[in-house]
Amino acid sequence: MKISIINGPNLNLVGVREPQIYGNKSMATYLDELVAQYPDVEFELFQSNHEGSIIDEIQRVGFDVDGIVINAGAYTHYSIAIGDALKAVTAPAIEVHISNVQAREAYRHVSMIKDSCRCVIAGYGLDSYRRAVDAILTGNFSAGE
Repeated sequence: MKISIINGPNLNLVGVREPQIYGNKSMATYLDELVAQYPDVEFELFQSNHEGSIIDEIQRVGFDVDGIVINAGAYTHYSIAIGDALKAVTAPAIEVHISNVQAREAYRHVSMIKDSCRCVIAGYGLDSYRRAVDAILTGNFSAGE
């Protein structure tokens, strides 16, 4: 099983950026722990602050992996191009968010990528990623488990 985790802008700052929302653990530390939890899964880990790079990565892995876990960060709310890239590939994708975006600013309530994804998992902190990995492994794409 091969899963790609694709993170968008500012997610490299998790652990120092707004810890009251995103927590104190760094994304790198969390992803190391997540990979260790699933020794039989081959992970592709990617982060970029640039929309085109995220699209390039989706196209690069999207025909070879068994699933994509994507947190497009702020691009979630306005990138039709990332949504189109997810539709163009064969790997099923799950949109994840660390915070409960529906309980935040109104502009965060809109997702331009959700229709390209099997489900959205949000509001479970960094554990949203584990839940998405489990959904891909089990084929249970019920939002929020």
